[in-house]
Parts: sequence; structure tokens; C-alpha cells
Amino acid sequence: MNASKESTGSDRRTCPLTDVPTPGPRRPGEQALAALGLAAPDDHPADASPHTFPDGGTWRTEIPSVEGPEVLTEVLKEAARLDVPIHRISQGSGVWMLTDDEITEMAGACAARDIELCLFTGPRGTWDIGAATRTDSGGAGLRARGHDALAGCVEDALRAAELGVKCLLVADEGVLWSLHRLRTRGILPADTTLKVSALIGPVNPASYAVHEGLGADSLNIPSDLALAHFTEIRRASRAPMDLYIEAPDDLGGYVRMYETAELIRRGAPLYLKFGLSKAPGIYPYGAHLRDLTLATARERVRRGRLVLDLLARHGADGGMSPLGSRLPGPLNRFPLP
Repeated sequence: MNASKESTGSDRRTCPLTDVPTPGPRRPGEQALAALGLAAPDDHPADASPHTFPDGGTWRTEIPSVEGPEVLTEVLKEAARLDVPIHRISQGSGVWMLTDDEITEMAGACAARDIELCLFTGPRGTWDIGAATRTDSGGAGLRARGHDALAGCVEDALRAAELGVKCLLVADEGVLWSLHRLRTRGILPADTTLKVSALIGPVNPASYAVHEGLGADSLNIPSDLALAHFTEIRRASRAPMDLYIEAPDDLGGYVRMYETAELIRRGAPLYLKFGLSKAPGIYPYGAHLRDLTLATARERVRRGRLVLDLLARHGADGGMSPLGSRLPGPLNRFPLP
């Protein structure tokens, strides 16, 4: 089944045990378990998100950890082979780890296919000289330490924007607020989108709404949040979520493929991120990690295909945003000084 084509959600499927048609999406194993008297409780309508992307879609796709032009080429080739639709490509090593020519090549290749390219901004605490991030407490994590690190993130953002990049990944609230203010003043293009990293992702509805107010256009949330947390967040904010359906090991290594339909129902609008567990870290990327990075890039696309196939088998593959969609729609912002 071609996942880039939306299902109407009105298909009627036949229960393999009774030949009785069942309307719409089904849960994994629901007919077989019902026959054993183990039927799941009905979904509660109040749990569902009332929000969508401005195009009416409830979900989009993202391939993360695409660290340079060669990796991007491999991802695009594998996505074409496996028929995996892509709305966004993201990179984790940072703008500063790419040359101008590499950024221009990546931006051009994504623009030619109406894919949003998102690059990570600047220095972060885990690569700084401070020792606290290397302790068991983790210190301040990825946040930008001091004025110079903040300035480096801003410099990365301006450079990337000049080279055609329209989405910037941030791991610090001050960086987020600064870039949002630069965007409102026209120093960054008005259609620049700002994406909050999974490593500082908010975990409750109040903090999620605060990040939206600071300028976030989409927010990674930790992959271990319970389903009820998605509903709680959606009662406080409509800003798009980014979620690893399969998380890297340093984010927990969670694999939530069978929950994808329910994650969409509760968390929409939602970016489905196809990460990879049991794979070594590759940040900051360089040629010494080439073979590993190309191999894991291909496997991330394959993981995406598995998720899309699972949604299709359960009749839950409707609601994908049209390819080329990238903007989040109107969001709530704090007043500017």
C-alpha cells in the first residue's frame, strides 16, 4: 500500500474469525482477543486531540540524524525504494559541523523535493569544557553555557538561514526566545521554524505551553511519556509534537510502533520520528563514522516503512499531511519586549 495516499478511514474490514465487517481502524489483535473474552475497553472520545496541522493532517514524518549530503542522498534513495513519504529531514551534529557547500547542497536537495531541512544550532553544554555535564547529575545538559555559546547558536542560525535552511533545532530556552525575537524583527526569515530538541523536551502541559510561548513551532517530547500525558499536553497547547516512535538508546531505546495510531489520536498534530535503538552514537559526525552512519540512515528509513505498514494494516493510515507541508499554523506567543 502506498503510504503517501491518504485513507478515507471508511474502509470496512472483515474479522478473520467471524467474517463480520468492522468499520474503520482496528486495534492490534482486537478480533482475536475479543473472541477470547479479552476485548479492550472502548476509546474515550475526550482523550483525542482536537488539533490538526493547518492543512488538516494529523501526522507528518521525519527522518532524524541525517548528518551531511552523502547521508541525505542515501536517505532519499532508500525512501524512494521503500516508498516512504518524508516531510522533514533533521540533523544532530550542528550547523557548525558542516561547510557552506554541504549546507547548500542539503538545502537544495530537500527544497527540490519539498522536504523541510532542520539543522541543529551551535555549541551545547555537553560539548563544552564544563565538567558538570559529565557528572551523574548531567549538569545543565545541552543548554548554551554563557554569552559566547548563545552567540554561537545565533551565528549558526543566521548562517544556515542565509544558505537556505528554514528550520532550526534548539536545545536552550534562551536560544529559542532569542531566535524567535530575531524572526519577529525580520533578521531571520519570517517562515523560519524553530524545533525544540528531545534532550530538553518538556514533560508536562505547563512547560510545553511555555516553550510554545517562547517561539517553538514543534517540540520533541521524551519518548517515555504515558498516553495520558499526551492528552494532558493537548489540553494546554496545539503546537506540533515531535516523537521518536523508536528512540535512540541515549533517549531510552523505546520502541512504540504498535502504539503509533493511539499516539496520533492523542497527540495530533504529531511528527513521527523514525529513530533507531541498539546503534552507536554518531554526534558529532565525521568521515570516521561514515559506514556506520550510512547503514543506520538506511535502517531508519526501513523502520519508517515498518511503522507505515503497521498503520495501513490496522486501517489507521489516514490523516497524513500532504507532502511539502511544513508550517505549524498560528500558535500562542509571549508578548515581545
